[in-house]
Amino acid sequence: MKKFILASILIGFFSCNSGDLPKPNVIIIYADDLGYGDVSSYGLGTLQTPNIDKIANEGIRFTNGYASSATCSPSRYALMTGTYPWRNKKAKILTGANLIIDVNELTLPKMFKSMGYQTGIVGKWHLGLGDGPVNHNKYISPGPNEVGFDHSFIMADTQDRVPTVYIENGYVVNLDPDDPIEINFKGNDYGLPSGVKNPELLSMMWHHGHNASIVNGVPRIGFQRGGKSAMWSDIDMADKFLDEAKKYISSVKGEPFFLYYTLQQPHVPRTPHPRFEGSSGMGPRGDVIVEADWCIGEMYKYLENEGLIDNTIIIISSDNGPVLNDGYFDDAVEKLGDHDPFGGLRGGKYSLFEAGTRVPFITYWKGKIKPQVSNELVTQIDFLESFSSLIGSDIKSKDGIDLSDVFFRNKGQGRTEFVLEATSRTAFRQNNWVMIPPYKGSPFNESVNIEVGNSKKYLLFNLDTDTSQEYDLSNEYPEKLQEMIKRYGEITGDDLGEVEELILE
Repeated sequence: MKKFILASILIGFFSCNSGDLPKPNVIIIYADDLGYGDVSSYGLGTLQTPNIDKIANEGIRFTNGYASSATCSPSRYALMTGTYPWRNKKAKILTGANLIIDVNELTLPKMFKSMGYQTGIVGKWHLGLGDGPVNHNKYISPGPNEVGFDHSFIMADTQDRVPTVYIENGYVVNLDPDDPIEINFKGNDYGLPSGVKNPELLSMMWHHGHNASIVNGVPRIGFQRGGKSAMWSDIDMADKFLDEAKKYISSVKGEPFFLYYTLQQPHVPRTPHPRFEGSSGMGPRGDVIVEADWCIGEMYKYLENEGLIDNTIIIISSDNGPVLNDGYFDDAVEKLGDHDPFGGLRGGKYSLFEAGTRVPFITYWKGKIKPQVSNELVTQIDFLESFSSLIGSDIKSKDGIDLSDVFFRNKGQGRTEFVLEATSRTAFRQNNWVMIPPYKGSPFNESVNIEVGNSKKYLLFNLDTDTSQEYDLSNEYPEKLQEMIKRYGEITGDDLGEVEELILE
């Protein structure tokens, strides 16, 4: 009997180590402008996110987890490719732009596909479409399907931009061919009402930039004529993306899958479904975070009910840090109360300071990951190489490193250095030191009320003792500063080109 038991153990051991175990499903849930202090498990704000907290408290909650950039398109590029966004001059905030990922470039979904995974994206894309003028009335290519996704259900850019339609596998959903779509970002308003000309038609007043086409009472960036039957309903968007994500999982159930589930919240315009209005007491921004938390809870329940939760890795993070007023008057500032979306960090979206790129960062794998709070330095650039290692691929990325032990096994060490980016400007973190090079321009953007990190001199901070970056130590530690400048130059080539004017979303 003892021999039989021993033999069974050995057979199980060798089978587990020979690749016979089922590959884990992977879902990356990517929020939009969610701040470090917006998730209540971090204990830094007053807004409650119980569903995210459940996943965080049963997984690994990282306190030094970073997006690659303080704005969305560059961060999404880095997550998809494992490459620093500043290496790609096209990787910047996009408005109606062409695809910024080369179709021959290595991507996260391509890696998963090479290992037998089904791959899908549902939600915000914002990495560009097409390779020239885009005709939204025909098949739109290249896009998500050409860079590795088997299935895509997306909005092209962001909720505040035209076209205000969903695109499924390259085709606009519910488009009437007798009512074709025309898009213009260069001033031709097609004679349509606009936020500038027709404030009486608005249900949400614009603050800066968002004053062109009016859709559902909300003024947008750019003008859209036609496509009436395909227009989305803003208040139903969260439900729509959740339903489409569930539908995708159902369609590939039984096979290993990778789902990139990209939420629109809490990016502007903040349009919570009526059942969430007033739920936070903080106005629409707080309400859409409550809505996003509910969506995550519903996704978790769905995975449980479908018998998938035990073998599904869930990652929750954000593309950049928070911003309150980002183009609309929506009481985000006035109703904030004691809540701190920035979590005590300096800066915010668009900023080289910590609040620009340090974001909520959670990994979960039921029964495989032990609950833990980790202070290891980790970045979204590392997802590609880490997942590649985890599932047995030998694919490497350009700038990522293998952090699979840190992400999924409660062991190992994180990064020691990282170049972060904000609107074509870069800074350097090495262990707990941060160096910000000098940049021209105003240190403060009044439209969004955020310090962007511009200074006439090098700035040096020690996060061990000064997480809020109040004290510049460049004069006190000149040798450390020179050491970091040298290493930063070795990584970047010290020639990142001319700094572009700050463009707000």
